[in-house]
Amino acid sequence: MYRFALAGNPNSGKTTLFNNLTGSTAHVGNWPGVTVDKKEGVYRKCPEPIAIVDLPGIYSLSPYTSEEVIARNYILDEKPDCVINIIDATNLERNLYLTTQIMEIDVPVILALNMMDAVEKRGDKIDANELEKRLGLPVVKISALKGAGLDKLMERAYETCKIKREGKTVIEDSALKHLIGDIRIALEGQGVLNPTFHAVKLAELDELEVIMHKDTVNMVEAFKRTHKDEIFGEDFEALIADARYKYITKYFSPTLRRKNKDKFIVTPSDKADKVLTHKIWGIPIFLLVLFAIFHLTFSENLFYLSAFLPADYVTLSGTAFEGVFGEGGINAPGVSLMNLMGVLTDTLSEIVAGWLASSPEWVSGLICDGVLGGIFAILGFLPQILLLFLFFSILEDSGYMARIAFILDRALRKFGLSGRAFLPMIMGFGCSVPAMINTRTLADEKEKLATIRVIPFFSCGAKLPILTAISGGIVAYFGVGNVDLITYGMYLIGVITALIAVILMRETTLKGDVPPFIMELPAYHAPQFKNLMMLLWDKAKHFIEKAFTIILASTIVIWAISHFSFSWQYLPDDKMQHSILAGVGQLIQPLFTPLGFGSQLQGFGWVFAVAAITGLIAKENVVSTLGTLASCIITGMIFDVELDGGLSAVTTMIENTNITLPALLAFIAFNMTTIPCFAAVAAARGEMPDKNKFKWTLVFWVITSYIVASGIYLIGSFWWTAFIYLGVAVAVIFGVRAYNKKRFAKDKK
Repeated sequence: MYRFALAGNPNSGKTTLFNNLTGSTAHVGNWPGVTVDKKEGVYRKCPEPIAIVDLPGIYSLSPYTSEEVIARNYILDEKPDCVINIIDATNLERNLYLTTQIMEIDVPVILALNMMDAVEKRGDKIDANELEKRLGLPVVKISALKGAGLDKLMERAYETCKIKREGKTVIEDSALKHLIGDIRIALEGQGVLNPTFHAVKLAELDELEVIMHKDTVNMVEAFKRTHKDEIFGEDFEALIADARYKYITKYFSPTLRRKNKDKFIVTPSDKADKVLTHKIWGIPIFLLVLFAIFHLTFSENLFYLSAFLPADYVTLSGTAFEGVFGEGGINAPGVSLMNLMGVLTDTLSEIVAGWLASSPEWVSGLICDGVLGGIFAILGFLPQILLLFLFFSILEDSGYMARIAFILDRALRKFGLSGRAFLPMIMGFGCSVPAMINTRTLADEKEKLATIRVIPFFSCGAKLPILTAISGGIVAYFGVGNVDLITYGMYLIGVITALIAVILMRETTLKGDVPPFIMELPAYHAPQFKNLMMLLWDKAKHFIEKAFTIILASTIVIWAISHFSFSWQYLPDDKMQHSILAGVGQLIQPLFTPLGFGSQLQGFGWVFAVAAITGLIAKENVVSTLGTLASCIITGMIFDVELDGGLSAVTTMIENTNITLPALLAFIAFNMTTIPCFAAVAAARGEMPDKNKFKWTLVFWVITSYIVASGIYLIGSFWWTAFIYLGVAVAVIFGVRAYNKKRFAKDKK
């Protein structure tokens, strides 16, 4: 099977093209650095299947960051049959810089001029035929976003891959031309593959080439000594880069004809950026956008219309959909969808319970309470998870999230953090695993480590059921606040915790220079409906697979050990306090006393401790554990509670434990900031070769979660403790300053 590699600048449309060619659902975001590892798929419209490899976005083949190394090594070592070089046609000259480097490798190459629809929209023209003649490479116009020209691209790529090609360089007018030629001859004599590419890189004193060709590098040093008094100086890399751009300007740029080349055009993106990236209003606008997202996802009083509507508006009393779309107000789309899912799961539960009415108690208990109770407690939140993910995907794909990184770079640089580090943090709202992998785009190891440690504080979709369930229980039981406001506030607490933690690390143990942050702001564009739906389907499929594997197994285990004693005697629901789970829960319960859900709780207070521990496997387990045990409590009628059909797992637990409102908020905060799920822990371990740093990262997560959760509980319960925390914060600030002063004095000596 032939293998084609997609290579190009960040945000040039590679992943969009990859998804359209292969039908894949790779993450697409309108910012640089979305792809940080190679992805593989298959294109099937050629005479034979073609393996398509999506490489990380890179600006050059120099090894400044790990994603550049991945792309470079794949092309050189794996020897793909063809490289499809994706060019952002709206930035032709800059994108062709990478092209001139790929041309130096002995591999068939074809250029895909992407975003041609945007070029034509602004009245510009690119003479693809003339560019093809000057490059000596096939050139095809496409629009990956709209799917235009893709079949033609693959037809020509298939033809191109069968023609052997030798690399050539555009370094013709440079004073280094003869040096490159001499190195190339020497490397050919040594039997080195791709001699032209290696010769140019060795002339640049590329660090990888210096290691690979220690003997040949002496030619460069000798050339420097011989010509040290001549005009081209010491920085050969800069000389070669300048030669590339001069060649591009002289030979390739004339193929682009601009409609308004002598007039500066203010684009719609420029106009929007005057507002959205404003140095004062940029961050407040971002916070308002976030609130709007949470309001549309979680509010039971859409646009706060309940004050203007009758009490029974859209209640649909007496029907199966009573209260689904609102009760005294209108539910937000996310709440309505969640309620519809609840109607479906309740109906299925009743049907299954009817089928098992005559079966043994343990059978109906296992299936209805253990399996369905836990699984349905999680699946009920799937609509809200997908809706929230949709909103964030729209922000990413439109190009807005890249602006947030730019705004925050301006605000956080003084604290030792660059905007580039904030990009993987934002990805943490979707899932911590790809977000941690995305830290490979960070060149500074200390900044990378600090970023990995705080990514879990940006609550992923798996934590959403915790926030929604607990927030709903607070509103239903205590009559305080709104679900959207509570959820929004807890998300902000996670973000603030992350920023404070990373600033402290960058000011102390991980202190270092802030690397420069250079990022091209992509033009705004409407997200592609097809891509959004593919991503949502992939997210839903992953969630359901997880629900019926890890979570299903966990709920069965939870039910089993909550219905058997240490002597393995079966216990009915009303004897659950004597079970294995109860014994373990009561053993670990005191650990959470400073957080409000420990020894001070009554009855089944140990359930919260158990739920927090099961969440270490998968965060969805927190709510599924509460759902499973709440079903058992209701079935056993352990306490004299009014068994309302709409009684949630959380309100059941509140009634049976007397947990307080501050403790519930602390429970959310602890699960948001403590050790993430096993998959995220494994991803963090993979990005940290140093085992010692990984161990300290685990300790960091535990300590941070205890500090944040205990602070929320204690201040919420005893307001005067706020002064203690304020005093500690001031002491920490002065301590950090003293530490830095002492360290600076030591370094100065």
